[in-house]
Amino acid sequence: MSEKSKRYEQGMATRRSVLGDAWVDRAEANKTEFDAPFQELITEAAWSHVWSRPNWTKRERSIVTIALLAALGQHEELAMHVRATVNTGATPEDLREAMLHVAIYGGVPAANHAIKIIKQTLADMGEDLGKTSGTQA
Repeated sequence: MSEKSKRYEQGMATRRSVLGDAWVDRAEANKTEFDAPFQELITEAAWSHVWSRPNWTKRERSIVTIALLAALGQHEELAMHVRATVNTGATPEDLREAMLHVAIYGGVPAANHAIKIIKQTLADMGEDLGKTSGTQA
């Protein structure tokens, strides 16, 4: 394997800090010759060039990313980034507020489905979201 760029190394460090070593190790283990250039691209562009910038915290980037993924209907990526909140510091309350924005600016159906995914993912993570009285739609 050739030597990686400084941007790649920075991106990989950020990627690991957000998604966790286990997730990244699995992705790296499943990487093939076919998708290796794509993995390098997202590591350098998304994880280094964007996620490693100092202007926003990882929590802020996490909230924005989750809102965008919800609005775009990218459900698998949405669940992955919800799981990453354990590393970014974004809270269930942050995600609830983000989904209110998605409902208004991205559409109620997108937010409704994303909320189901977020609730299930948080429950799988052991998060107690509490019950409210009354019936749910």
